[in-house]
Order: sequence, then structure tokens, then C-alpha cells
Amino acid sequence: MAKTEEQTQEEQTEVKQQTEAQNAEFAEAQDTGPAPGEENLDILLDINMPISVNLGKTEVPFRRLLQLAPGSVLQLDKTIGQPAELYVQDINFATGDVVIVDGCFAVRIKEIIGTEQPEQVDEQQQ
Repeated sequence: MAKTEEQTQEEQTEVKQQTEAQNAEFAEAQDTGPAPGEENLDILLDINMPISVNLGKTEVPFRRLLQLAPGSVLQLDKTIGQPAELYVQDINFATGDVVIVDGCFAVRIKEIIGTEQPEQVDEQQQ
């Protein structure tokens, strides 16, 4: 069952028709304003975000880690007066001083990190 030359040409024409690009015409998009819900941020503003405070770090050998017990003391890498680091979802967003309020530890915000634009930082350094 050999294909005739006519059948081969018909198949090639069919393949070309299937692969040819065609121009598409689209109507101009209309600006309909904000999508429903975008104008109301109350839902997002009421979400609680967990904040972590890092007072310092240290490294200990595993042997020492196994020896820790109530009353053990670990010396951290920060000295008195150095600010603690505040994190939201593992992103350092601020530094602050550890204080005591009504018998509980608290943090007084000292600096919000990342509020300056990178271009402004470069200009200040020059």
C-alpha cells in the first residue's frame, strides 16, 4: 500500500494549515476599578502575625547540650545593651531593647529595618 504523490501533498497541506500562525484581534481592556474586596483591607489588617525575639545565639558541643539541666547557664553572643532582633516569619524587621513591663519581658522598638530604599542607602554611604 504505497501512498500516492497526491495523498502525500494533501497530508503536507493539512499539516501546514494546522501549524500556520494566525493573527488574533482583541478588544481594548476597560478599566473597571478595583476588583471586589480589594478596597476593603479590614480582613488583612485583623490577621495576627507571630513575632519572635532573638536575644542572642551560641554554639555548644553536642556533649554539652546533653549535659544541660535546670539551672544551667548558656552565655549568648550579645552583650548588655545590644539590641534584640525581632522577626516575623523568619524575616528580621526590627531591633529593640529588652525591658520589663508589669513583671513580663517586653521589647521597646528601637529601629525598623528595611524602610529605606536601596538607592537612598547608596547615596548616604557616598
